[in-house]
Amino acid sequence: MADDLHFKTLTELQSLLSSGDVSSVELTQALINRKEAVDPQVQAFNSLNSEGALAEAEAADQRRAAGEIKGSLDGIPIGLKDVISVKDRPLTCSSKMLEDFVSPYDATTTSKLKDAGAVLFGRLNMDEFAMGSSTENSAFKTTYNPWDLERVAGGSSGGSAAAVSAGSVPLSLGSDTGGSIRQPASFCGVVGMKPTYGRVSRFGLVAYASSLDQIGPFGRSVKDVASVLQAIAGHDPKDSTSIEQDAPDYSAHLGSSKGPWKLGVPKEYFGEGLDPEVKESVQKAIDWYADQGCEIQEVSMPNMNLAVATYYIIATAEASSNLARFDGVRYTHRSKDVENAIDLYFKSRAEGFGDEVKLRIILGTYVLSSGYYDAYYLRAQKVRTLIRQDFMNAYEQVDALLTPTSPFVSFKAGEKNEDPLAMYLSDIYTISANLAGIPGLSLPCGLNSEGLPIGLQILGKPFGEADLLAIGNAYEEAHDHSNQHPVL
Repeated sequence: MADDLHFKTLTELQSLLSSGDVSSVELTQALINRKEAVDPQVQAFNSLNSEGALAEAEAADQRRAAGEIKGSLDGIPIGLKDVISVKDRPLTCSSKMLEDFVSPYDATTTSKLKDAGAVLFGRLNMDEFAMGSSTENSAFKTTYNPWDLERVAGGSSGGSAAAVSAGSVPLSLGSDTGGSIRQPASFCGVVGMKPTYGRVSRFGLVAYASSLDQIGPFGRSVKDVASVLQAIAGHDPKDSTSIEQDAPDYSAHLGSSKGPWKLGVPKEYFGEGLDPEVKESVQKAIDWYADQGCEIQEVSMPNMNLAVATYYIIATAEASSNLARFDGVRYTHRSKDVENAIDLYFKSRAEGFGDEVKLRIILGTYVLSSGYYDAYYLRAQKVRTLIRQDFMNAYEQVDALLTPTSPFVSFKAGEKNEDPLAMYLSDIYTISANLAGIPGLSLPCGLNSEGLPIGLQILGKPFGEADLLAIGNAYEEAHDHSNQHPVL
């Protein structure tokens, strides 16, 4: 039984726990064994407190035996990206700057998972401070793609995607600033969702770019992702950007909403640079929706070509501000070879931050500097408004948009390290959703000729997560892409 648990969906695991065929302790131990077997190759985990996870699982079993189940995730192991706070657990952001830091409190999403009974299963690797598109920028190690261990898992939530893909954990949380959930989900052949900005609390998430960051779930199926989103969504008074609006019942909506929908296809997403095999797979998915009676309409996003430049001005500006707090004085890495306070700041930051983080801090400081603020940052904010308006115009005609998640499949580790622009362009189809604050879902829609996963992205109206999940679920139920797993 234990070997059969690795690729079970949440629904299947809930059934096994309910019937008593498997206990949470048995499930957690099976996943610990799986992690020990495959993670030396994949390298998705920064840390795992096995004793703590087993203790939480035992408590879940005792609750179930007493008929006191806490929620839909009771006894289910969930991994967390190492940028989300868990009380008394490491919080490294995959950076030497926070290598020895232990969080003194829980993020709101962590508290919600605990309230639902989840077993918190390890800290997952990422690009340092969520800056990157391949999880090669971690200060500790590179996470590899379970489908091909010479390739990247995507970024920055590469550990969260790879752990689910490898069967080390059924569910995980990541954070998405420019596509950091959807792009690795596409590369690793799992489902990932970025909710609307404000739908999920950011309290306890170490900020990269505060106006773009959003926590979201990974899972093996759209239903799984809907269940986790249900658990973590909702208003949080600790987060001033959290929307004061109740979250709908996402799982119930999956069963009640069957379409047909009006679906838009932005022509700018299918131009130069799109891999032909990716284009073919996504087009087959679009054709399937058309065969089901959905009205497919071509739409235009005229400011799409400005999204990458706009994103890197806004994101780096906010990063330079957010990361100023890591100064070697309080809770971060402190250089030992210093002569005065100024020396302490410079050397601690020079030793603690990696190259990509330093690059973005320098760029962000530049665009915010006197004389350049209006020319770069203010102008980028105006373009951001135009990009959001492009989406709102499209949603006057259609219910959602269908696009590729990434222009290509997972690339070889090291392939793009010498060309930052090529690396940045791997997020070209995901970035605009963060600038507009809208939700996005990535789910598998096929494999290329080398057997690597291809992702279909569905972009929706603000707070339209329920419709996105229903649209994705309809496709998933008619195909077996989510049942395909890597061989490790």
